[in-house]
Amino acid sequence: MLAMDYRGPYRVRAKHKPDPVIEHPGDAIVRVTRSCICGSDLHLYHGLVPDTRIGTTFGHEFTGVVEEVGSSVQNLKVGDHVLVPFNIFCGSCYFCQKELYSNCHNVNPEATAVGAIYGYSHTAGGYDGGQAELVRIPMADVGPTVIPKDLHVEDAVLLTDAFPTGYQAAEMGDIEEGDTVVVFGAGPVGIFAAKSAWLMGAGRVIVVDHVEYRLEFIKNYAHCEIVNFKDVADMAIHIKKMTDGLGADVCIDCVGCEAAGNAAQTLTGRYLKLQAGAATVLHWAINSVRKGGTVSIVGVYGPTFNAIPIGNAINKGLTMRMNQASVKRHLPRLIEHIQAGRIIPRQIITHRIPLEEVADAYHLFSSKLDNCIKTVLIPPGAYSNSVVSKEEA
Repeated sequence: MLAMDYRGPYRVRAKHKPDPVIEHPGDAIVRVTRSCICGSDLHLYHGLVPDTRIGTTFGHEFTGVVEEVGSSVQNLKVGDHVLVPFNIFCGSCYFCQKELYSNCHNVNPEATAVGAIYGYSHTAGGYDGGQAELVRIPMADVGPTVIPKDLHVEDAVLLTDAFPTGYQAAEMGDIEEGDTVVVFGAGPVGIFAAKSAWLMGAGRVIVVDHVEYRLEFIKNYAHCEIVNFKDVADMAIHIKKMTDGLGADVCIDCVGCEAAGNAAQTLTGRYLKLQAGAATVLHWAINSVRKGGTVSIVGVYGPTFNAIPIGNAINKGLTMRMNQASVKRHLPRLIEHIQAGRIIPRQIITHRIPLEEVADAYHLFSSKLDNCIKTVLIPPGAYSNSVVSKEEA
């Protein structure tokens, strides 16, 4: 099969690899119809995630058609077109029973904090991902969801991570009717967090970024106010001036470890790697939210140390909530929102690129070229009648 192959920081290529096989009775093999490059993949691409090994196939956002199932799989059959949540989870452990699927206790021997994620380094379990023609799906009875007939495949692929992560970011903010919500980051997750904030009753949504074309896109797609942080001397003061001196009710970090905007954080977190990424946005969020407000964090930070103003958070009486999204928990509600026409996720897709050109796709997305918002990779044969028709796509 053809698959993305990691060769080191800033070096990926398309390569022929052995087809995956059933390794456990609960496995399935899926032929990929769509896969995305996520902003989180760029942390791997830039060499910022520990234990990202040469030869890994990235990709935790994908859909596909079931080609083979293990002997114990009961909930899937060959031919099902499924969306596959980025979390790998058992469905039965203490954490899965609490619907904390991103914290499953049985699928990642490499760490006790995070569960397992497709294509996201050995820190997240060492599983190969979906930027390939074929993927092995462990725990196939509990992860994949059959795509409803009336759901567009490119809406479905955004239900594997980006939309649920943005939605959970807003949910963790405990948004009340009329709240002012500040979203840091105008990438795909920030876009969906802003959109979801409205669905949860926000009275005002402000998005902060520094890339003008992304700010213009989110302004039109999510109908929000925008702030270019390059035009701001002090983020906390600026947000307080926008909110009658109080600060925002909710601040959401959709950026994570590669945040720009502070030279010292960039030097220590991104270049010297003295901390687990640049904590610029965490500082902005903690200092910009009002006293008694909520900070929600879905931006990715590597283990284990970051320099953040925890004293400010304590003295302000903040609630801080964070986690990887538990995708499966959100799917019924998000599918309902799509079917009701409240949101069309695929409208954020700007580039559809053949898997054979994965190196160019990463360069384009990483360098923010050609007004790129979201990139989808299309494997060879994905338009064939046996997989998905051009009309369906």
